Order: sequence, then C-alpha cells, then structure tokens
Amino acid sequence: MRISQIYNLEKSQAELDFVDIDPEMDLPLFLDPFFLGKKQDHWSIEATATLRDFFQCLISLIRDGRIDEAKDLFDYLHEPNTTCLGMSTGNPQGRGVGHEDTDKIFSNLLQSRAIQTGLIQDIEDNVLFVDNFGKDKLSDMTTNIITSHLVEYTINQCTLHNIPLVSNISSGFFWDRRNNEWDEVHTDALLINGKRILLVPKGVVSFCKAYTPNRYYNHFVLNYLQNEHIRLRSALVQRRQNGTPYVTKKSIKERNPLSKDFLRRFTHEHPELLDRFKENTKIESLSNWEITEIDIRGVSQAIIQRLRQIPFGQANASAFHNLIIGALEMIFYPYLINPVKEREIHEGRKRIDITFDNAADGGIFYRLSEIFHLPCPYVFIECKNYTGDVANPELDQLAGRFSFNRGRVGFLVCRNIESYALFVNRCKDTYRDDRGLIVPLTDDDIICMLENLNEYNTNFIDDFLSNKVRDIVVG
Repeated sequence: MRISQIYNLEKSQAELDFVDIDPEMDLPLFLDPFFLGKKQDHWSIEATATLRDFFQCLISLIRDGRIDEAKDLFDYLHEPNTTCLGMSTGNPQGRGVGHEDTDKIFSNLLQSRAIQTGLIQDIEDNVLFVDNFGKDKLSDMTTNIITSHLVEYTINQCTLHNIPLVSNISSGFFWDRRNNEWDEVHTDALLINGKRILLVPKGVVSFCKAYTPNRYYNHFVLNYLQNEHIRLRSALVQRRQNGTPYVTKKSIKERNPLSKDFLRRFTHEHPELLDRFKENTKIESLSNWEITEIDIRGVSQAIIQRLRQIPFGQANASAFHNLIIGALEMIFYPYLINPVKEREIHEGRKRIDITFDNAADGGIFYRLSEIFHLPCPYVFIECKNYTGDVANPELDQLAGRFSFNRGRVGFLVCRNIESYALFVNRCKDTYRDDRGLIVPLTDDDIICMLENLNEYNTNFIDDFLSNKVRDIVVG
C-alpha cells in the first residue's frame, strides 16, 4: 500500500508533492545531485549547498593527505532504506552503499586519483570517473548527506496532510554544514510499522539517465574525437561520394572503448569537454504519469466533482482548503512545489494558508521575477470558503504577508466573486501602490484549468495565468 492509501488521503500522485511510495518495496527513482543542483527552488538550493559542503570537505582532506579523516567521513555513507527509492526488489534493503561497499568505493576513489588531480569537482562526477560507482550508490550517498532536509520536508508534508508523526525519534546521521560534521538529532518522524520513512519531493527525483558515463562518452567524447580525426586527416577518415570526410563512431570505439579509465585520461587532457557536458545536460522534473501511471483526465474530473460538492461557508473551510492544496499542486507542478500549510511569519503573529516554493525556470512564475521584477521565491495562497464576496480586508490580509525576501506574489482562492470587475480593480490598486501582485482564482477558474490540464502541453495554464496577471498589471 502506498502512503496515500495507508493514511486515506484520497489523493492521487498528481495531488501530492512527495513521491507516493510503498514502504514495502523500492520505486526505481533516484535522488540525482546533478539535477538537484540545476533547480532554483529554496529547498533544492539548500540541499545542494549541504551536498557541496560535504564533498568539498572530503576533497580538501584527501588533497591534504588526511586520508584517515576522509575515510571517517565516508564511513557514514551506507544503507539508507528510509526513502524506498532505488533498485532493489522486495523489501528495501539499502541496496546502494553498505559497509563493505563503502570501503570499496573509497578505495576506488583514491586509486582513480580523480580528486587529487582535480578531475572530480562535484559529487556526481564520481559516476563518470570512479569504477563500480553508479546511480544507485550516488542516490544513496545523497540521501545520507541531505537527511536533515528530507526530515524537515517529511514533517512539513505530514503536517500538510494530517499524517500522524511520532515524537523523539532519531533522525539518523546527516551532514551539518554549519559545523562541518556528521550529526543526528531527535525529532518528529513518520513511522510505518516501526520503520522510519523519509518523504522525497517528486520534483527532484529522476531516472538518472542524463548525467551518465554512456551519454558523456557517446554524445560528447566521441563527437569531439570524430572532429579531431577529420581535422588531423587520420587513417579513420572516410569520404562520402561527394567527397565530404567523415569518421564513424564505431571505428573510434574500437580504438578507445568506453571505460572509466579512458574517461579519466581523456577528460584530464580535455577538461573543457566536461564543462560543456555539464552546461548542455538538461533534466526536467518527471511528470506525474512517469512516476506512477495515472489518468490525468480522470483525476481532474474527480477533483472538479468534489469541488462542486463542497458547500460554501466556514463549516466546510477545512475541506475546501484540503482540496485546493491538491488541485493547485496538480495545476502548478513542476513550477510551484513544496507546499507548506499555515506557515508562521512575524514571530507567529500572522499565518499564510499555503506557501509554495517557486521552482520555475520558464513560464509566468519565472517572468514575474525576471520581467515584472516582482520577487517571488515563494508564492502565497489564501483560501476563503466564503458564502459572500471577498473584499478589501482579504486583499489587505494577503498583501500584509508580502516582503522582498519572502515574495510579493499571491493567489486569493475563493468560491465566487459576484463583482469581479470591482475586485480586479482592487487588485490593480494593490499592485499600483507597490504592495504586491494578488491574483484571484474562483471555482470557475480552478475548473477551467483542470479541464484543460495536459502534462504534455502546459501552454494553456501558462496563457490562462498570464492573462489573469495582464488584467491586473497592464489593464
């Protein structure tokens, strides 16, 4: 049974921000530090900073010849089975890095001399240059290092969905970048049948198919060598009927078959090619369908039906709030992620209904910052299940949450607005007074976006929201 089934969340994977795992078996997905480092949301940036701090500490120790101290750091990287992600079959067994594996990996790392020569700069480079090191081991190492971030995320998601937590449970060891050491604390935890579970954001997992030795070799190294052989007019050069020279990749492979030893030697001579590989390797968040086969159209219709059945009024505010969290997760993913419920600000004197991290690298949530110059590292959501219209007090309440560091963009979600033109004018006044951008979303808006939701084409959602913003900012 998946997490959503165990706790009767009545939500599909599309309505959940975390990977909806089955605690009894692993899902073949991975935490990819290269992908994590490409993302611009707050959670990913913080997790990446922790990863890089650990690996730079390790690099410094090895280069300084403090091998025993480096080995002590490395010994903590073993047997994470809390996320239920990876390659094993049956019960998760921490299949990536065990005690014996840790010794072998560290030995291979030293023997490769990839750190000492400066070849390896980031933790993901181990996959390219260290023997017997693959995506499963890299994912498990990443999990160990960023455990504290996963603990915080798990607590937030359980709070969001009213999943019970158990207090005073060991977090497991994690890298503390403030003190440059491994640490553990006792904290609230998700326990299922006595086993500690860490939830993972679905927006940061991947199949680890992009940053691989095969892709580096086949699409960058061989392409480079093809051009070099043509330039040097080597014996591998052949000519087409029109006289154009060419070199087959097969002929180069016969001379220089793929091995990590070859990649180490080649990259040491041509480090600029590794930089090019990193710059030109793009990874996108997996769709909900890729994570779990899902009928997006069917889920959309089910949400619409539930929305129409929720009565207006304070008595059903919680049900409305809960449904909207799932609906917006589905509509805004992967541009807005990591929803947190009732986040306190101003030392607890004010609360924001829902806060999303802005992870957009394109689209309206990216343009708001880059073109409209509205800071929005977070996007705020206020839900009002009112029987009547929202008005100035609700606008002022949301605008009062804004700040330069938190962000100045929010959505006011309500059931209906009878005097819609008047309310939009109020939003214009708020924007023109430099108090931030507030965009209203009614039931009809939510339904319209859900009915037109297509994970293979997000143009409708972007156009729909862009028109909403334009009415306020330009109109």
